[in-house]
Amino acid sequence: MAETVTVELFGSLRRHAGGAATVQVEAATIRDLLKGLGAAYPGLAPQLKRGVSVSIDGKIYTEAMFQPISPENEVVLLPRIAGG
Repeated sequence: MAETVTVELFGSLRRHAGGAATVQVEAATIRDLLKGLGAAYPGLAPQLKRGVSVSIDGKIYTEAMFQPISPENEVVLLPRIAGG
């Protein structure tokens, strides 16, 4: 069951959520989190589609859509950095 999770938006993602440093969304997994953020903050939707990383308690996830999250976790949304 999804509970309300607080998410810190890092860097340039803040401007796409009206300048908010933190937002809240109901989510039980990273997939729920991204879907909920896109619906609640349409300005974030293109950024989410382009790709972001999610940090849960300091561990960064890029492809783990079904990774569980809960209100007790520290969740940070980061723009994905391209590198080579």
